[in-house]
Amino acid sequence: MHTLRKNHPLRRIVLASAATVSGMVLLLSLKPHTTQDVAASAASPAPSTSSSTSSGTTRSSGSATGTRTLTGDYVQTRYGPVQVRVTLKNGKLTDVTAVTYPQENPRDQQINSYAIPQLTSEALTAQSADIDTVSGATYTSEGYRQSLQSALDSASR
Repeated sequence: MHTLRKNHPLRRIVLASAATVSGMVLLLSLKPHTTQDVAASAASPAPSTSSSTSSGTTRSSGSATGTRTLTGDYVQTRYGPVQVRVTLKNGKLTDVTAVTYPQENPRDQQINSYAIPQLTSEALTAQSADIDTVSGATYTSEGYRQSLQSALDSASR
């Protein structure tokens, strides 16, 4: 007789264990949605508008001269929104600040505490949005790159 026959208790144990493990893997792979994303997206356009206004006032000094601060697009990523603000002085990228980025849980905070400074450093070195993805922070890197590119695009207008 085979040990895993239909009415044998070992079969039930094996099937129950497999079902439990499968269920736990599915549950752990889901990221809970919180209302913080909604609050962040509602609050985000205000800095963008005020930055556009301030960049409009400093823009009068010319497109290649003077200091201008521009805010990039609000980019929604899988783990949360990303938005950057850039400062250009005489057409050169002098500062990049992540205005919004995923930080609603300890893992997001851990990842972005090393990813954001790396991305900022690379952007300042490259003087463009042509920067490498930070390992372990792929979605944040992509959102950062897109927001940075939109800010730089608005500077050239």
